[in-house]
Amino acid sequence: MRRLRLQYKPPKLLPMPPPPPPPVPPQTARLGPRPLPLHLGTALMTWASSESAWQLWKRDSPNSSPSSAAPEALAAVIAEANALETRTSAGRFEASLHREIMRRMERLAAGVLAYRQHTFHRALEDPPTVWREGSTRLLDFGATSRIARRKGTRAVLVVPSLINRWEVLDLTAEKSLMRAMAAQGLRPYLVDWGTPGAEERGFDVTAYVARLDRALAFVARRARRRAALMGYCMGGTLTVALAAQRPRRVAGLALLAAPWDFHADTAGHAFLLSAGPLLAELADQVGELPVDILQTLFWSLDPWLAVKKFGRFLGLDQQGDHAREFVLLEDWLNEGPPLAGPVARECLVGWYGENVTAANKWVVGGRRIVPRKIKAPALVMIPSGDRIVPPLSAAALVDPKRGLKNAARLDLPLGHIGMVVSSRARDLAWAPLIDWLKAR
Repeated sequence: MRRLRLQYKPPKLLPMPPPPPPPVPPQTARLGPRPLPLHLGTALMTWASSESAWQLWKRDSPNSSPSSAAPEALAAVIAEANALETRTSAGRFEASLHREIMRRMERLAAGVLAYRQHTFHRALEDPPTVWREGSTRLLDFGATSRIARRKGTRAVLVVPSLINRWEVLDLTAEKSLMRAMAAQGLRPYLVDWGTPGAEERGFDVTAYVARLDRALAFVARRARRRAALMGYCMGGTLTVALAAQRPRRVAGLALLAAPWDFHADTAGHAFLLSAGPLLAELADQVGELPVDILQTLFWSLDPWLAVKKFGRFLGLDQQGDHAREFVLLEDWLNEGPPLAGPVARECLVGWYGENVTAANKWVVGGRRIVPRKIKAPALVMIPSGDRIVPPLSAAALVDPKRGLKNAARLDLPLGHIGMVVSSRARDLAWAPLIDWLKAR
């Protein structure tokens, strides 16, 4: 019997396709400038009103007499426009006016769209978290520098505002006040407030200062010596309260554009002062003051700021450093957290409405906060171009009669944000701040 030998021939295998690349986490869609309808509406209504005004002021209008009702300079412009309309075909000036309005709106829209679609995002890795409570954590920027980890380095508890996030102090590797402090032999611990959770939505200022107190105690234990405090904007106001409550724990107090006298310059905050009680009622009902409402308050300080800055942004090299820094700052401005309802009421009614801080009537944790009683050495940095915290408001903390007892004053030819991220900040603000902190 003949045996059949069966030979198994495996099928030819097709080469395996390369594995797909790991998914790239989607970036959060940009929402700014917030609130967008307000910025676009401000521009459209203002520019479109020019057409309505022309209908009233043009020569054949039965509604008005330019020569009698308009100021002299305006009357001259109107007369020139009417003369142009007379020399050319009827409606030519009106058509040119409409084209200019559309050109400006298109440029604003193009600038906003260029920002929203920009591919650049902040890529710095956060330093390690060494303490956490609720939505709050402490970031140890000392871990970014070997010098900062040396024994005996002065620890600094850095407190940003509750309204804006901390990233402006660590924007890029080159524009990071935190990393500069660590590289110069300080050990900064930065407070990241996070987004208010269920617990923090019920917080008043006393609760936040109590949390800062526990963070300060942790830093002091870790450093085995007293720590310095550094507060930026509203964070500076909070650190004044903390220094008043815990004088023996504070080696020094550095205040960067910290508001204190909220009635020192009311011209720029008229909208906030008038709307404060109404916004406080809203915060009571909602449980927080939403981000878009907070951004509306900033809008009220300069309604045309968005129009100007997005027009400039459109003219930048979109892949250059200036454009990227613009994107990072705009992201920071638009991604701030909401403000807890009780804190919002205390700020809007107590600070801005009644000016309890400057009147020595501000009570935190059962104690009146009186700057004159604080003996710790202090540095008060006041940017002269500040439109968010008027210089007169911050200067109240160095007033000879009611300010901090042992304070030095440093005036800066910078703005509120420029004091921490502008091209001149390193020499004009960072260097003297770091020197002062190290001397403590």
